Amino acid sequence: MRQKSSRPRLLQAMIDAFSLPDLRRRLLITLGILVAARFIAHVPLPGVDSAALQDLFDQNGALGMLDLFSGGAMRYFSVAALGVYPYITASIIMTLLTPVIPKLTALSKEGEAGRNKINTITHWLAVPTAALAGYSQLLLLQREGAVAQTEPLAAVAIVLSIVAGTMFMVWLGEQITNYGIGNGISLIIFAGIVAGLPDTIGRGLMASDQFAGLAVYAIMALLTTVLIVIFTEAHRRIPVQYAQTVIRSGKMYRRGGESHIPLRVNSAGMIPLIFASALVMLPGLVASYFMAGSTEDPNFWNTIYNIFSSSASMPGGLVYWGLYFFMTIIFAFFYTMVTFEQQDIPGTLQRQGGFVPGIRPGKMTDQYLSGVIGRITWAGALFLGFVAIMPFIAREVTGIQVIQLSSFGMLIVVGVALDTMKQLEAQLVMRRYEGFIK
Repeated sequence: MRQKSSRPRLLQAMIDAFSLPDLRRRLLITLGILVAARFIAHVPLPGVDSAALQDLFDQNGALGMLDLFSGGAMRYFSVAALGVYPYITASIIMTLLTPVIPKLTALSKEGEAGRNKINTITHWLAVPTAALAGYSQLLLLQREGAVAQTEPLAAVAIVLSIVAGTMFMVWLGEQITNYGIGNGISLIIFAGIVAGLPDTIGRGLMASDQFAGLAVYAIMALLTTVLIVIFTEAHRRIPVQYAQTVIRSGKMYRRGGESHIPLRVNSAGMIPLIFASALVMLPGLVASYFMAGSTEDPNFWNTIYNIFSSSASMPGGLVYWGLYFFMTIIFAFFYTMVTFEQQDIPGTLQRQGGFVPGIRPGKMTDQYLSGVIGRITWAGALFLGFVAIMPFIAREVTGIQVIQLSSFGMLIVVGVALDTMKQLEAQLVMRRYEGFIK
């Protein structure tokens, strides 16, 4: 019998994990691939003015959001400048197209083989997405003077390098998923965010004249993290009963079983934030391409840019963050309903002989579950809307401009940490070890 240790459960669980050869191999593979991904994120492309590039990213909030998905690689304009962002975009597009295109709908119902085919299509779609995004990024950085002008052939080589870097990062993430611990794509983004924390903390500590503001800022970040954990784990349990048929000695017996359907309060995850942010930032990005001269020129494109810039002063900032809040709520409902229709929970229950007590199977169950999803999604949507505007609230309350509280970063870090801990917990439970999640 294994004696209980006085060490904290988390520390003891990590020690137990490394004491198992197969689990230790998975953890080392995960750590090794993440280290390799961070090295790749710092391999620069030619013709980069590092100082101008840093200034551009400090002034442009839209590029800062894209830099988040690249794990900080875009800020250095490396071969992995886009990170896994094109693949995420392709995955979202495929998720939205699957219920619309009959062939994709049929593939989604073919089990593992169908999902593999859809995954292959997603990979192919990520290639032109990465090429288009890489070329657009190159043009923007050249216009801003952060990257030197190049010949057409050199520009093609740069774009191809970016595409290759993106697909290689996606491949590394899939190796983590297959042979390591956790979701590889999410972990690569997670590693990039964590790697940028020392720089963020350092900039905050340098603002020594705003110590009170930094303390309030830290408290707000902590409270937001707690809120994210609560809503990430919150769900509504719908009781389900199953009528099972058992044959014994040539006779048929029926017996019932009980279970539940966990409907998450925030089943859309961070996807609504991505949709809303991309839509709200689009006018500002378009305007940034057409602006002529200084941003202080009173022209049409400069006005559009200031209105839809997160760093603009009042009232432009209110327009941006207000639209961001409401669009996040709208997309939370939209994406939740799309994914609910794809899951076809009422049909699955009916095929398995399950039913919700007091609700007729089929259409009535569909209406009941849709109503429950609609009600609990209000809480999840308002939560996402609050998280979306949290950087604006933190900036206005504390008056600190040198650091930004990233909504995406906090959601990703908390979500990936919880998911990875649960997977490690499952591995330990299989081997009868005590974990650290009750």
